[in-house]
Amino acid sequence: MVTATRMFVRFLIASGRCRPGLDDAIPTIAMWRLATLPQYLPTDDVERIIAVCDPSLPLGARDQAIILLMARLGLRGSDIVGLRFTDINWQDATLVVSGKSRRATRLPLPQDVGDALLHYLESARPPVDIDCVFIPSMAPWGPLSRSVIRQTAARAITRAGISAPTSGARVFRHSAATTMLRQGASLQTIGDILRHTSIETSAHYAKVDIALLQHVARPWPEVSLC
Repeated sequence: MVTATRMFVRFLIASGRCRPGLDDAIPTIAMWRLATLPQYLPTDDVERIIAVCDPSLPLGARDQAIILLMARLGLRGSDIVGLRFTDINWQDATLVVSGKSRRATRLPLPQDVGDALLHYLESARPPVDIDCVFIPSMAPWGPLSRSVIRQTAARAITRAGISAPTSGARVFRHSAATTMLRQGASLQTIGDILRHTSIETSAHYAKVDIALLQHVARPWPEVSLC
């Protein structure tokens, strides 16, 4: 709102309706990197969203596999779009993801994720010769777009009746990180799974662990302890 107001005042100055320099009276608002809290869902809500996907239907099977990849491994929408058959190693239950940095990372494939992925490939995926794991349910064939991944996340959240801070795919990535933290995973482990380039990015999720923060927060000196 502040930015829009400043731009409007500059328009008034340029059109001669306002004296020059008045836009300097509108202060800027500080926006520090990683200053906001992560937008995430409680674990129970994530499980409800996964459960509402009907694996007996082709679209439901695809939705469930996609959401499990985001909720368990924190995959981005671009990771899922770029997933190829050669990235899956069924023998040792691992998954190779390149991500934004193009640096290949091998991740463990949890049992429920592998089961949902295998069910989609065997029972729901159209039998076409395309290297992409996830494809549209109807022709033309090809990789899914990132907008389809966002729609998949939003559709499942709406179907579950969950009030989410955001309906995009990123909320599952943030939820995976906060869940791992509360289960005792170290920031280094979370950073390795989410493929963060800096530990500062992983530390961003520590702000939602209120119980952990209570151990390091010092009491206010002028207030007696409860």
